[in-house]
Amino acid sequence: MLKTSLQLRMSQQLTMTPQLQQAIRLLQMPAIELQAHINELLESNVMLEADEEADPLTSFESLGAAPHEEASAQPQGDDSEMSSASAETEPEPTVEIVDDVWDERSASASDTPYNPEDDDRGQDFSDASSETLQEHLLWQLEMEKLGTRQRDIGRAVIDAINEDGYLTESLDDIVATLRPDVEADEDEIDTVLTLVQRFDPAGIGARNLSECVLLQLDRLDPKTAGLSLARRIAAQHLELLGQRDSSVLKRMLGISDDELAQAMSLVRSCHPKPGSQISSSRPEYIVPDVFVRRGSHGWTVEMNPSTQPRVQVNQAYVGMLGGRSPGHATLRAQLQEARWLLKSLEIRQDTLMRVSRSIVERQIAFLEQGDEFMKPMILRDIAESIEMHESTVSRITSGKYMHTPRGVFELRYFFSSHVGGDGDSAETSSTAIRAKIRKLIRDEPPATPLSDSRIAELLSSEGIPVARRTVAKYREAMGIEPSNERKRAMARV
Repeated sequence: MLKTSLQLRMSQQLTMTPQLQQAIRLLQMPAIELQAHINELLESNVMLEADEEADPLTSFESLGAAPHEEASAQPQGDDSEMSSASAETEPEPTVEIVDDVWDERSASASDTPYNPEDDDRGQDFSDASSETLQEHLLWQLEMEKLGTRQRDIGRAVIDAINEDGYLTESLDDIVATLRPDVEADEDEIDTVLTLVQRFDPAGIGARNLSECVLLQLDRLDPKTAGLSLARRIAAQHLELLGQRDSSVLKRMLGISDDELAQAMSLVRSCHPKPGSQISSSRPEYIVPDVFVRRGSHGWTVEMNPSTQPRVQVNQAYVGMLGGRSPGHATLRAQLQEARWLLKSLEIRQDTLMRVSRSIVERQIAFLEQGDEFMKPMILRDIAESIEMHESTVSRITSGKYMHTPRGVFELRYFFSSHVGGDGDSAETSSTAIRAKIRKLIRDEPPATPLSDSRIAELLSSEGIPVARRTVAKYREAMGIEPSNERKRAMARV
């Protein structure tokens, strides 16, 4: 018979405290989401307030060379100390850090006032105006001298055109849509559709790709060389053209290579999705979290002050709480949350700066010479360098961007797999291999393009053993055609 009993056991387990959960969540947030989150907290927590007067937090790290100082394998002491290469070796990059003190008044969500003397970076302003394809077509419809009935039919036709510019509904469906307000037949709908197909952009309102190309070819001068043949290809042989089967086309049409090339160039000049030329989406701008510049003493890493949240504890409410009185439990809880937030922001700031510093230290060759000199680097390399877990590095590099003289890159761009070298040669990153493939193809003889096998041989001669299928994979990822297609393209030119 089973007997019940009580047992006391002791065990240890990791627990995600609310503070830790908040710190992890803030680490992963991009700058825009972080500012939105801060704004929400400012509305819900009375113990937080935006500090409009405090200067934004900035951190600088200068990476330069100091050939007459000795350096140890790892940075020692305070972060402001300089490290350099020994006299026996070539000078290595060193790091100098000048950090403003983070306190409760240093974090704030507001933007700093613009002063042209403070920074040489210009400000970009996005175009607030945006027009959808339907609005663009309706505007043209209103310009036509049409009666009320035809205008209603035109609106129904425009509503049936998708974002690519194609008519997605049949004439019967449009007739049914107009009922019972307007009784129209298919011939009347087709007449208005023909009118809409003359609108800008060319090719709008087509029911298939062939009709779309024909509508665009109709806009050309009738005296254009090869136009009649291009119309014939678009109407009857568009599928063969897509298959790039020029021999069959020449045999079926009974034409020469020059005539076919002339007609094909006209057809390929047509836009397959004319509606996409009228973009309804506003341009999205990337706000970098870190600026990297080349200064007189080396490379400088600077946090973007406009992305740094500036928020502080409301000292007026803190003074109202008084001493240790048991009242105001809600305010005390919000005060604790406010302090947790500031601490989490401090952790985020420090982690982002340390990760950015370590990335720049390792990728100085890329910053100075380009993609071909990108060093292989994985999350573990940075995690070991800053003595943090790989998951922390993964979170802080997600959705964060670095502005460099070579462009704006997501922090994850600097991480790439490696390919082992032959003998004593160093490993090469996949980013560098892509750059080398792009350079080889760019400099190849136009008449004899390099095949994937030949590119693999050339890379192997440089100490980079890459298989042909790897070259093909990288080439396709970069959107570069194979050697036979590149040769055909040069022959057409």
